[in-house]
Amino acid sequence: MINDKLTYAVIGCAMNVHNTMGPGFQEVIYQRCMAIEMRKASLEFEREKEQVVYYDGLEVGTRRADFVIEGKLILELKALVSLEDVHLAQAKNYTVAYDFPKGLLINFGSKSLEYKLMFNPKYN
Repeated sequence: MINDKLTYAVIGCAMNVHNTMGPGFQEVIYQRCMAIEMRKASLEFEREKEQVVYYDGLEVGTRRADFVIEGKLILELKALVSLEDVHLAQAKNYTVAYDFPKGLLINFGSKSLEYKLMFNPKYN
């Protein structure tokens, strides 16, 4: 059960998209549909927000999460038949890189919508 209203609202938006579109589209199509649904739900978000990645205090590159919602939730989207460990690791790394307590990975590519909640160990 998801107790967080924001996470619950985002998953609801994803369910609307998946119920309407179904699997089989490219990720960018689902990104655009999610933006429409989140606007309808009055959620504030930034799309493809870039974040600097540091190693040992030095900048080593950048990452882009699909969405940053309400300035506190990372949303990473996939359109794959099945999620693999590498996708879970990517979503978790985004959550840590953006220094948010949690992130959400949603996969539109399977017959049923899949979602995984990621937690930043720093906030345990």
